Amino acid sequence: MALRLSTLFLRTLREDPVDAEVASHRLLVRGGYIRRAAPGGFTWLPLGMIVLRKIEAIVREEMDAIGGQEVLFPALLPREPYEATGRWEEYGDALFRVKDRKEADHLLAPTHEEVFTLLVKDLYSSYKDLPAILYQVQTKYRDEARPRAGLIRSREFIMKDSYSFDVDDEGLAESYRLHREAYLRIFKRLGLEVVAVSADSGAMGGSQSEEFLFPTAIGEDTFVRSPGGYAANVEAVTTVVPEAVPYDDAPDPVVHDTPDSPTIETLVSESQALHPREDRPWTAADTLKNVVLKVTHPDGEHTMAVIGLPGDRNVDLKRVEVSIGKVLGISGEVGVEQATDDDLKTQPLIVKGYLGPGLALDEPLLGEKSATGLPYFVDPRVVEGTRWVTGANVAGQHVYDLVAGRDFTWDGTIECAQVLPGDPAPDGSGPLEAARGIEMGHVFALGRKYADVLGLKVLDQNGKQVVVTMGSYGFGVTRAVAALAEANHDDKGLIWPRAVAPADVHVVATGKGPEFMAEAEKVVAELEAEGLSVLFDDRPKVSPGVRFGDFELLGVPTMVVVGRGLADGLLELKDRATGESRNITRDGVGQTVVESIRNATSGD
Repeated sequence: MALRLSTLFLRTLREDPVDAEVASHRLLVRGGYIRRAAPGGFTWLPLGMIVLRKIEAIVREEMDAIGGQEVLFPALLPREPYEATGRWEEYGDALFRVKDRKEADHLLAPTHEEVFTLLVKDLYSSYKDLPAILYQVQTKYRDEARPRAGLIRSREFIMKDSYSFDVDDEGLAESYRLHREAYLRIFKRLGLEVVAVSADSGAMGGSQSEEFLFPTAIGEDTFVRSPGGYAANVEAVTTVVPEAVPYDDAPDPVVHDTPDSPTIETLVSESQALHPREDRPWTAADTLKNVVLKVTHPDGEHTMAVIGLPGDRNVDLKRVEVSIGKVLGISGEVGVEQATDDDLKTQPLIVKGYLGPGLALDEPLLGEKSATGLPYFVDPRVVEGTRWVTGANVAGQHVYDLVAGRDFTWDGTIECAQVLPGDPAPDGSGPLEAARGIEMGHVFALGRKYADVLGLKVLDQNGKQVVVTMGSYGFGVTRAVAALAEANHDDKGLIWPRAVAPADVHVVATGKGPEFMAEAEKVVAELEAEGLSVLFDDRPKVSPGVRFGDFELLGVPTMVVVGRGLADGLLELKDRATGESRNITRDGVGQTVVESIRNATSGD
């Protein structure tokens, strides 16, 4: 049954919505695919539902192809399973928490690892039941502090999440491979370019994790890649650690008065004359910048720590968040921010602008050993034997030729510095370049984290109970709609890939007499008889300019125009992506359009 614009629940807009920041948000609202219902929440209109369901169908087909079985959980879940795994607290403010009339705690689920685990525990008890892959396509909720970019970062969204259950690590590796390959097939069928990058597992946990990112300048995720094929989210990049440096002949540390050098730039400038190097000029990379951070625990408590890194780099707080919880022994997700002046006032041993590491000299400088009294961690580039210029922990003074391992020590090493273009790839595949992207999917080798806590065990071949090993695999369905809109549009409107377009053909009658609309009705019937889905602009008293404008805005791949050429037995066939048009004969229009679509599809 053709979609008729005269009765379709649709109003296209000529102006961009005032709150729309990105192309997908603007065009999906203007084209009548979605409508804002609340901050971070959208109503799906009929055309949007068609696109959404087509994406879901592709996802389901590929999940079924690897042996997945579909289930559906409620979005409203009890507190207890999430409390058992620690994620009731770990998710912090991102979790929607609600109470029922009996004051029992519930949540709107952001993800479903716990209840999937408990379901399998309830029904399976033997290795003979495994492996198993279960999945659902379901609405998720996350209380985003700043919902933005329409569907790209919203509070309510549809996600496909699947979970694999295996007896051993070899089985998990196979389930992980099946999902990874299924995701690549999904993206290929959608016509969406993605880059698979190594990623940190974050609150999910696990031993292996990859993200599938759609490269775009509006993306919130920064990733890096090398000419040799390495790709990773910046949070997952590991620094190429330099070799330790012999320091037997290194000069002794010297303290200089540097009253006007509280910044890296002023320090480097003053150092050239104050304490010249014998081999080359000082650079920002020779300075050891020490930064005080405030770490927020999942329970809201705070810890202060100091990190030291080369002065030519800034602190990357996201990278710090990934690693600092482990070295501080904090379980769960942590928040990290640079300490404020008020925070520093609570630390009497910290001298702002002249902060250095705790010194480990036999004869302490200035007659008294300096220290911050806080945990001290360093960037991996701070290796034994490296020489630094850094604060002397005394206002207006810096110390030169301070040797790591000889003159100061540290409590641990963490990835804390920004990754810069030109840095070497960890696998030796060349220099890194930075790009931005939108996360479309994420696969995790969870291992036994959730199964162990929740008691998911089965009897193995020897009759011994073993903890099941799991994988978790997410795919953003609503986000895929936005990404496809971002990737397929021009200044006039959307240009949907055929696999997800709301219709195969958009039919328009532009002649003024009733015979043109009558002939268009026949064309629609012939196209449908060939198995094509049709969007028919049958609105009365609408100008050709408006009809063509809506065709360009709505983005159906092919258009058939019943117009002035009809008198000569001709119709116009127009391609939305290329803008090319040609006359075709009225007779056999259905077969002609099918052949045109087939040719266009074979060239994709």
